[in-house]
Amino acid sequence: MLRLLVNLAAASYMLISVDAAHSDDVKRVTANGAELYYVEVGQGEPVIFVHGGLQDYRMWLAHLPKFADRYRAIAYSRRNHFPNDASPEGMPDGAADAHGEDLAAFVRALGLSKVRVVAHSSGAHAALFFAAIRPEMVVSLTLNEPPATGILAGVPGVADMLKEWGNAQAPARQAVKAGDVKAGIPLFVNAVGGPGAYERRSNADQEMNFDNVASFQADATTKRPRPVFTCEMAKSISAPTLLSNGERSPKFFYRIVDQLETCLPNRERIIIVGSSHTVPAEAPDAYDQAVLTFMGKH
Repeated sequence: MLRLLVNLAAASYMLISVDAAHSDDVKRVTANGAELYYVEVGQGEPVIFVHGGLQDYRMWLAHLPKFADRYRAIAYSRRNHFPNDASPEGMPDGAADAHGEDLAAFVRALGLSKVRVVAHSSGAHAALFFAAIRPEMVVSLTLNEPPATGILAGVPGVADMLKEWGNAQAPARQAVKAGDVKAGIPLFVNAVGGPGAYERRSNADQEMNFDNVASFQADATTKRPRPVFTCEMAKSISAPTLLSNGERSPKFFYRIVDQLETCLPNRERIIIVGSSHTVPAEAPDAYDQAVLTFMGKH
């Protein structure tokens, strides 16, 4: 397992303003009956960037130029995320199976047949479903800490950890159910990223979190069954896969990636030193270099 050092003080991470999301650079396409907004830079082999919860395509704006010399880098907003139509009654962020189907439809709507995928958190969970259901469309996967709890079924010693993880998120979900998103969003970010994670985020990142509250509200109130991604599904993914963890991430994510490392037949794994769950934002230079190195080999 490779460890990457990063100087967080020297790392830069910038997001454009909310208003710029309506500029001429932002495109849209219809996929699975929904309009999905996206941006792209560069030419060559296509790479699709998939954001996590409380995020949208803007998460990747500072990353895309680093890939543009070699690739056609495309970042889109998943269904029920800004600036797409969004509603608390819409698609939950955690509906990874449906978001995976949307990803396949998005790729086809762009006229593409095979792509590389770089994905974070719940977006990485969706990418796993996409790769398992449409393996012929995947050249490579880069997955940062997907919350794929289904893969832990039957794994000894995880019940207490999963209970602890659920308890950590409960105050955030309760606040959102009660309509107090101002309290709920910071509670959730700090539960996932550790104490102070929300406060360390830039104003632009915090605004992006609140712009995407609808999908989190849907997640907190949905009756939709949680999708289950299994070890058998992982074994069906033959594409080269890069798994990543943040050094300070909760053990919940480490345990999931441990199991993915066991189940995926063609995988590598890295730990990004000095970061927690949101690795691409917290250590962008180290993360991007690791992804480019991996894709250059495969």
